[in-house]
Amino acid sequence: MRLLPLPLALTARLSPVAVLATAGWALSSGPLAPPPAAGHEPAQNKTATQSASAPSTSAESRSYTTAPAPCTSISAKTIGALVPGAKTAGKEIPSTDVKLRRTCSWNALKGYDYRWLDVSFEVLGSGDQARKSYQERTTEKSGGGPVPGLGDEAYSVVNLTTEDKQQTREGEVIARADNAVVVVTYNGSDFETKKAPSTDEINKGAIKAAKEAMAALKGGQAGQAD
Repeated sequence: MRLLPLPLALTARLSPVAVLATAGWALSSGPLAPPPAAGHEPAQNKTATQSASAPSTSAESRSYTTAPAPCTSISAKTIGALVPGAKTAGKEIPSTDVKLRRTCSWNALKGYDYRWLDVSFEVLGSGDQARKSYQERTTEKSGGGPVPGLGDEAYSVVNLTTEDKQQTREGEVIARADNAVVVVTYNGSDFETKKAPSTDEINKGAIKAAKEAMAALKGGQAGQAD
């Protein structure tokens, strides 16, 4: 009978179970094991190889990684129609992270008519995060309704406010495409009549701007997945 190596023999005096397990490893997988047959890979190596080659599914893919330039997301023609007298270049609002959040603003007073337009882009880490942001925003804005055909989901609401007898009507469109959220705010006042533009005018203007902003998002960023 072949003698066990000295360390195993000494260990056997203290723990027979441990040495039997060790000896079994030495004979089956350790230095005393016979070489594997040609064409056969050891099970543990095969498992490790499979794990290394298998694609990772833990990270959720994203369609958008950066926010597009907001001041070029709306055409000069649309700016001229929605905000008469405004500089079409717009003014970008400072952001703490321009890669993920960007906003551009246009405003002008032509005669007694005042108009203001904001377009914002927010890129989040995943579609789930964007859905949560979208739901929180739309929950805060009651009284609106869905906008069909705009991104994955979209919502529009118009509200009228009055201060010192001056009316202002403001519309907001919130739209989501995968992991990005687009928000458009459009409002107006007439300082001569103290009346506000109609709900239809403000709502249609906000939706028109939102559609162009969504097209800019998809045209400039789609396909840049992580």
